[in-house]
Amino acid sequence: MSSAQRVEKVAAKPAPSGPFELPPLPWPSNALEPVLSNGAVELHHQKHHRAYIDKLNGLVAGTPYASQSLKEIILATAGEKSREAIFNNAGQAWNHTFFFASLKPAGPAHLPPRLAARIEKDFGSLEKLTSELTKQSVARFGSGWGWLVEKDGKLEVTSTSNAESPLSTGATPLLTLDVWEHAYYLDYHEKREAYARAVLATLVNWDVVAGRLAS
Repeated sequence: MSSAQRVEKVAAKPAPSGPFELPPLPWPSNALEPVLSNGAVELHHQKHHRAYIDKLNGLVAGTPYASQSLKEIILATAGEKSREAIFNNAGQAWNHTFFFASLKPAGPAHLPPRLAARIEKDFGSLEKLTSELTKQSVARFGSGWGWLVEKDGKLEVTSTSNAESPLSTGATPLLTLDVWEHAYYLDYHEKREAYARAVLATLVNWDVVAGRLAS
């Protein structure tokens, strides 16, 4: 071990322990290749997602939020300027967990019949849904998320900025696409639209989406 490595090892601080843990990926980190590389998935999950969890644990230590769920924290802190850091890290922790759970290894889309009927009713076809979700995700200025939601009995597409989500709007999230640069830049560089189209065409776990709709 070099002297620089020894200094780095000694200087490193353990991540804050707390009520929240980094959820494991639903599949091996190389399972989404060739659409998303092993390196990109590991960076996304082990660095970015983990950082939100660790930061949140430090922020909620010794507060009533430490005994709440991520969703409860998000709803309690949304729009509260003095709780902005807690909201941002709780929101990003929840969004990332939801995003990874929405994906499956690359392959053709398979729509459960009831979900297919809802998509046909509200969008006309799966192609029109994914086209609209791609459009809104790509158009999101800066960092954010594209969403498929159910609201007032209808499926809709929307997008949010930064750590925001549809949770605080009364809508039920069904599917999300991460359009922060860290989600796609390693594999797609500045080509956000190519990333969005590839993920929505081959990686969405529509069985999970159908389960969220049913519940």
